[in-house]
Amino acid sequence: MEMLTLGITEEKILVAGVLPFDAGGRIYSYIVPPAMAGKICKGQLVRVPLGNSTRQGVIWSVPEETVYDGGRVRKLRAILQLCQETPVLSPDLLELMAWISAYYAAPLNSVLETVLPVVVRSGVRAVVHKQLRLERHLGEEDFERLKRRAPRQAALYNFLSVQKNASVGKDVALKGLGISPAVCKALVDAGIVGEISETVSRDVYMDGLSECEAVIGLPPVLNPGQQAALDVVCEELATGHFHARLLHGVTGSGKTEVYIGAIREVLRQGGSAIFLVPEVALTPQTVGRLRQRLADMEKRIVVWHSHLSAGERFDAWMAMARGEVRLVVGARSAVFAPLHSLRLIVVDEEHEPSYKQGETPFYHGRDVAVYRAKLDSAVALLGSATPALESLANVHSGKYSLSRLLTRVDDRALPALRIVDMKREVLNTGGGAVLSRQLVEALRARLDRREQSILFLNRRGFSRSMICTKCGFVAGCPHCSLALTYHLAGHRLHCHACGHKEPVPASCPACHSPGIKGRGPGTQKLEDILRELFPVARIMRLDADTMGRKNLFREVLADFRRGRLDILLGTQMLAKGLDFPNVTLVGVVDADLSLHVPDFRAAERTFQLLVQVAGRAGRGDRAGEVFVQTFTPDAAPIQFARRADFDGFFETELEQRKEHAYPPTRHLIRHLFRGRNEDKVKFYAENWVRFFEAKAPGLVEIRGPAACPLERLQDHYRWHAWYFTERVTQVVAQLQILRSQFTFDSDVADIVDVDAIDLG
Repeated sequence: MEMLTLGITEEKILVAGVLPFDAGGRIYSYIVPPAMAGKICKGQLVRVPLGNSTRQGVIWSVPEETVYDGGRVRKLRAILQLCQETPVLSPDLLELMAWISAYYAAPLNSVLETVLPVVVRSGVRAVVHKQLRLERHLGEEDFERLKRRAPRQAALYNFLSVQKNASVGKDVALKGLGISPAVCKALVDAGIVGEISETVSRDVYMDGLSECEAVIGLPPVLNPGQQAALDVVCEELATGHFHARLLHGVTGSGKTEVYIGAIREVLRQGGSAIFLVPEVALTPQTVGRLRQRLADMEKRIVVWHSHLSAGERFDAWMAMARGEVRLVVGARSAVFAPLHSLRLIVVDEEHEPSYKQGETPFYHGRDVAVYRAKLDSAVALLGSATPALESLANVHSGKYSLSRLLTRVDDRALPALRIVDMKREVLNTGGGAVLSRQLVEALRARLDRREQSILFLNRRGFSRSMICTKCGFVAGCPHCSLALTYHLAGHRLHCHACGHKEPVPASCPACHSPGIKGRGPGTQKLEDILRELFPVARIMRLDADTMGRKNLFREVLADFRRGRLDILLGTQMLAKGLDFPNVTLVGVVDADLSLHVPDFRAAERTFQLLVQVAGRAGRGDRAGEVFVQTFTPDAAPIQFARRADFDGFFETELEQRKEHAYPPTRHLIRHLFRGRNEDKVKFYAENWVRFFEAKAPGLVEIRGPAACPLERLQDHYRWHAWYFTERVTQVVAQLQILRSQFTFDSDVADIVDVDAIDLG
């Protein structure tokens, strides 16, 4: 904690910089009142006057004492209130926020609101339970006198005296005896009863499901590859300097055990660590394993993600801020955990697009983790079976070091990946079969052997679209440039972009033909097909439509691990990091969904998806098998995935990126323009690009502007321009200056996304 003790005199005054919320991201100077002298430090939450109102803000800077000169300083206003003495943001987080603002072209205020959870400043408070305990025993005469004078006090005394010095909940005791708080207070004031306040921590995943989420058994003995990877990480930790390392290990190679070994070393040295996972759904399994492996160290593990209750988030944040916790596990936003003595940040499945924030500030959790590790002289350990090309490029340039795990634990074989050509399947069956004959037979064989299967289809709903077989009309969203998805529940059409819902039409709205039908299977239809094929099988569907209730995802996975389910089917949430030893079959129902999209990363994402999904099979003692159904069996990413040829794919893909100068050869900045008037959006996008080219000629290569692939979203038309550069910081700084000089219409918003991932 960075404290500044100051002796206030009539000639000297302390001025602090404060970043208020909802104030445009400016840092204002305020006088520190004498009563707060010596209590003020960076990162504290304060209340300050701003204009005609008061705002909460964060102490951004505490400079040295300033000479009171009767001029500008005298006109400054004073801080009104110190909301709590414990800083809610650590000094390294303040530096990190400044970098995010500059690099990602985001107002500092929006960064502050992203980093500091609203529950910390919204009045949520800790849960305090009061306990009662007998502090002084009365003699027989004194007790009889108390019974005559105050029988209710005597009843409470008598109750506590038989508890054998154990504490009893105050609320329980008073309610059970029918005694008022005033009666209790009299005994407390007399020193006969002690009242103890205990803050209750609202920890998550401390329930009956935790047992299934842990990997039961003794800690494994690391194989030579794992031990070598762990040894080099421990050597980097021992230096006390910043290091970034990519751990490239095939699925099932035991990367998590390397992470745990590194975390154990950090905790042994008295440091703290952050463990990032790409999806909230993966936190229970990860926390369960960490709690089991680190049980002997008696360290509390805090969970952090957006699905926590307000109370859980408040307790977790403040425990970290007070230094009571040294290990946090969570999704993207856990990178901002206010831990003390941060020594290690693990980014599991570092290639996942979900690490990229989808709104301002458009930060990438992996890259922010690396920069924070640099600020803290810590180690950033990035792991994946299918690393992002950006990470591999950083290895080749020397920015990252590399460790590789080339074999699975215990030399288990990688699953056999079989390509099913669906063009032939259609010809042989004379129709549009959803499941191939090979996959159906493989599922039946697993059911006979009491083994488990996972089916992956990255499309929710019953049918992907409703189309008229006579005129070709496709039911579309009235607010977005998307086809509506048919959902069997409620017999309605849904837009998965904006949430619009409407009834299924009885006939075609265009030609009034009754031949309007659903086309393209979703997970709901796949579930119906499976139940018809295998009526006695225990089947469960996991997607966004079924996961409404809290902990339902955990309950389903726990049942699957216990063997209470035979087939699990779902969307992309099943593709990442889940570990089920009895799964011997994985089926990818439509491998082409991620391949034929207007995105230069389509091949990379398809390869990563296939390898990751396939990696869910054969993680136990039994061999695994994967069926990939596709209409383009010769596509390069599918063939590279079939051979598990990581190096071949990445080398080929990188050459293609270099040919077109796409990332990672250069950075891509996406400038998005949106508004309700299509002509106006196009006009301002084109005029901005001309203005930018004239004011900063040659600064970047500009492509566009052009209409976005998803041209209309939530009633807003969208155009974008792409800027390619090798100097992000310089370009963003100039971009910000020019944006302030260019006059946009109030109906047109412009958004800058640095290192853009979503190009739709």
